[in-house]
Amino acid sequence: MKPKIVTFFSGVVVFLFSNAAIFAQEAAGQATGVAHHALPETYTVIPFILLLLLIATGPLFFHHFWEHHYPKIAMLLGLTVVIYYLAVMHDTHSLLHTLAEYLSFIALLSSLFVASGGILIKVDKKSTPMLNAVILFFGAVIANIIGTTGASMLLIRPFIKINRNRIKPYHIIFFIFLISNIGGALTPIGDPPLFLGFLRGVDFFWFIEHIWYIWLPTVLFLILIFIMIDSRNKGEENGEENFSGKIELKGLKNLGYLLIILISVFLDPAVLSWVPSLEPLPFGIREIIMFAVVYASYKTADREILKANEFDFEPIKEVAYLFIGIFATMVPALQLIAHEANVLGNRLDAGIFYWSTGLLSGFLDNAPTYLNFLSAAMGKFGLDINVTQHVKDFAAMHPLYLQAVSVGAVYFGAMSYIGNGPNFMVKSITERAGVKMPSFFAYMIKYSIPILIPTFLIIWLIFYYGAG
Repeated sequence: MKPKIVTFFSGVVVFLFSNAAIFAQEAAGQATGVAHHALPETYTVIPFILLLLLIATGPLFFHHFWEHHYPKIAMLLGLTVVIYYLAVMHDTHSLLHTLAEYLSFIALLSSLFVASGGILIKVDKKSTPMLNAVILFFGAVIANIIGTTGASMLLIRPFIKINRNRIKPYHIIFFIFLISNIGGALTPIGDPPLFLGFLRGVDFFWFIEHIWYIWLPTVLFLILIFIMIDSRNKGEENGEENFSGKIELKGLKNLGYLLIILISVFLDPAVLSWVPSLEPLPFGIREIIMFAVVYASYKTADREILKANEFDFEPIKEVAYLFIGIFATMVPALQLIAHEANVLGNRLDAGIFYWSTGLLSGFLDNAPTYLNFLSAAMGKFGLDINVTQHVKDFAAMHPLYLQAVSVGAVYFGAMSYIGNGPNFMVKSITERAGVKMPSFFAYMIKYSIPILIPTFLIIWLIFYYGAG
């Protein structure tokens, strides 16, 4: 099969909607992008709710139909919201803004997906709970260097192969918890919401200074739970299998592509004043570079490495189509939430901001959710998120609130498959490797609610209960 990259994304860019991970915020932009527009009617959130229900039930109850028609369903539901905004609200600003955000999102995910797909990591060691724990901790650390998406795409395939004789869904669930989400809480590179804070004026090293003492116990606590579960898994032992203990890396030239992607993340007029803006085009220099990396890294990749990684474009294709629908249909939901958050801001303490940002980030895109609640938290103290000095003052004078919103947005992204972009990609790659993953509801009922909610509750009791 000869993948045609343009085909996968041609259906994406023609739609003016989405609210995915944001690396393309307007240099002077607004906190929510809705300041000059009337609020949508409450019933406009129905397409979003319907799409979530279909994502949750489709693979379970009508798998064949869903597998063949999910792109049409996602885009059709998203299109209903687009038509509403054009015909009823006459609001093109929100649509153009979300198009820019979507192109930035898919550029980042696809470039990291393809570039990491050309890197082969072979760990010829016996799968043990301690080895898995080391990989999970290593992935959580490097998520802050190459992002949660980069770390997830780089490590998921070798993680599956190491555990090939004893692979269970919980292996992948904890991978999503730690590497695809919680791990990336220490730097703006780690997760999109934090990068938004950086663009608005939060110091680059503020996050590691104020979050590390929450990050480290959380990561170690979840890894301890993982070890306890993994220690019970004896798997299908093969006594004749010998392990050399070697770790082999191939395709290291693709590390250069990853470096290009990371550098391009900062090519934003809001960060570097000399970077030209391509307005009114809905993309910038950054997105052009990232899409160029998609093409170049695939064309120059070692075919044997791609074959060994069982690489194809289906996972990114699935994410591209589903997230079009998800983030298009949630535009009105985000705007309504932004309004309520600002209205009620004075009554909210740090703990409420933590839970509100977190729970909504588990089902809405955590980047705009982060901005909405950061704006509300700043408004509580008479500060404006659009003024850089106000953001700096807020970070210095009210760090607890900024910390609560930041931790909530990043950590709770692990609550569902749609909480963060890498989650769905990891699920898709795993299923294509033959591992049966839990359904949307089973993921939450069996894993995220019983494991993460108590963990997040402990964080709240220690750091935010009664604070602010």
